[in-house]
Formats: sequence, C-alpha cells, structure tokens
Amino acid sequence: MERPGAEEVNSNECENMSRKKEKSEECEANTMDSLLEMPFATIDTKDDCGLTDVPQINLERSEENEWISKDQMKKKKKHKGYQANYFLSIPITNKEITGRIKILQNAIIQEDKRLAKAMSSVGSFHITLLVMLLHEDEVNIGIDALLELKPFVEEILQGKHLTLPFQGVDTFGNHVGFVKLAEGDHMNPLLEIAEAAKRTFQAKGILAGESRSFKPHLTFMKLSKVPWLRKMGVKKIDPKFYEKFISHRFGEEMVHRIDLCSMLKKKQSNGYYHCESSIVIGDKNGGEPDDAELVKLSKRLVENAVLKAVQQYLEETQNKNKPGDGSSVKTEEADRNGTDSDNRK
Repeated sequence: MERPGAEEVNSNECENMSRKKEKSEECEANTMDSLLEMPFATIDTKDDCGLTDVPQINLERSEENEWISKDQMKKKKKHKGYQANYFLSIPITNKEITGRIKILQNAIIQEDKRLAKAMSSVGSFHITLLVMLLHEDEVNIGIDALLELKPFVEEILQGKHLTLPFQGVDTFGNHVGFVKLAEGDHMNPLLEIAEAAKRTFQAKGILAGESRSFKPHLTFMKLSKVPWLRKMGVKKIDPKFYEKFISHRFGEEMVHRIDLCSMLKKKQSNGYYHCESSIVIGDKNGGEPDDAELVKLSKRLVENAVLKAVQQYLEETQNKNKPGDGSSVKTEEADRNGTDSDNRK
C-alpha cells in the first residue's frame, strides 16, 4: 500500500483548513446578521456579579466554592446577553413615506431579484424606541409601564407635535438596510422619550435597554430574513443598489402613538407586529384619532381587563377547591337544607 506523497498531504491539509475557514466566516456572518437584525437584538446589561466573559474554573476548589460559582453563573445568564422579545414601536403610517420606500425596495429588487424576500413589509415599518425581555406573566407589568410613560412623554413634548423627517439610506454592516432619520430639532425630544421609556420600564424591574447608543432608524430590508442567500453568494447589500436614494427625501411622520409590540407572536393581517397595548401621544394629522384606532385601543383595554378578571377568578377558585377545604361543600349543603325547610313550610 502506497503512502500519499508530501504534496498530496499538504494539499489535503490546505483544503481542510480552507473549509474550516469558510465555515468560520459563515458562522461569523450569521452572528453579525443576528446582532444587527432590528428590532430583534441581543442586549448586554452590566454584569452585577463581577464575572468575566469566560470564567476561570479551579478544578481543585471546594464544593462550597463550586456552588457559589454556579449561582453566580445563573445570575450572569439571567442578566447578561438576554434575548429581547418585546419592544416599544412608533408606527410609520404616512403613505408618502411607505410609498417611496416601496419604490426604493423595487429598485433594489430590479438589481437583484433574489433580495425580494429580504424586504420588510410596508405594514411593519416603525421606529424602535426600546427593546426588552418580558415573560408571559410580566406582560401586564409592561402594559402598566407603558401607561405610566404617557405623562412623561406629554411633559417632554409640552403640547407640541413631534414630527420625524426621513431622508437618505444607509446600512448596518451592509446587512440591514434602513432609511435615516434626518437631523433637526426633533432629535432631542425623541431621545428624551427613549430615555424616559428606559427608566420607566427598568423601574418596574423589566430588563430593558441596549448597551449601544440609541440610533433611531426605519428598517426596510435585512439579509438575515433569508439565510439561504449567503449560500448563493449574497453576503452583503451592494451600495450601488441604493446609491440613487442616498440623499432622497422620503417624507415626514407625525408621531401619534407608541405601541408595546411582541417580536415573536403572530403579526397582524396588515403586516404590523402583535400589539399588546398603546398610548396616544398626539392628535393624528391635527385631528381626533380615527374610529379604527379607537376601536383597537378599546378592544385591547377590554381584553386586558377581562384577562385580569379571569386570572383573579381562577386564583380564587383554586384556593376554594384546595384539599381539606370543605367550605364550598358546606355552603351548598346549607343552601339545600334551607330550600327544603322553605318547601316544608
């Protein structure tokens, strides 16, 4: 049996190294897409336990020290790098803006039809104010925090309208395409509202906020929506595809509502995210909110009230039906005895 020559061995080794490098690059790119995808974001909060990212384990330490280390790791896992599942949204509904973004999307698709599925639906356009982690039993706490946010927003705006002008196009790492929010006097109140929201939700014990600075933007496409594009060689958004829109004016949105939305629950029929609750922070188009918005808001308020009533009823029922508790049985027997006595009379 002949041994492979040195050249053949070297060739195989180079090929294996090349494959490993390619897999490493693909993994790194997928991670980048995941981090950049908005509003889905991995949130890094301050490490209260004082642990490093890669804790050093002493194999000879005592069982007590090992238990303490595990407890610290549990705390670290809870507070650092948590995956957000809810966010505060300012919906973009101005048809001028949505129509012009649709033109932008179509122009990019004309350049590369494979990017069609990477586009965000028109109904989902929004500005993300805050991202957070809410467990199912904490959703009502999030709703309460949103309601408490309203007077802070009104104090910041002082009766004035907040209008957001959109101009220009940019990307995050050539993976997420977004329409930029133009600079102007609107930036300060918007940043103040975002900061007030962060404080309000954190005061409720909710894990909320990002480690990176707040950069308001309107996402219109993201490659992470279509993972198979990478296998087809599409790893980045080519700047040439949107160069005609670099300084394009898309229009202005008058902010009239802030929604608490779920990232994971099924979207609405119009493409917008599942909305748990909303606050109205200004008159839409200088007038009263339309009937559809009032109906939606009323429906959500009723649903929240019904949910709380059902939960309270279930808790009371469970307490009454606990083993050894014969109060409910005694009450029924008393009612029957009373009825029999009345009949005999």
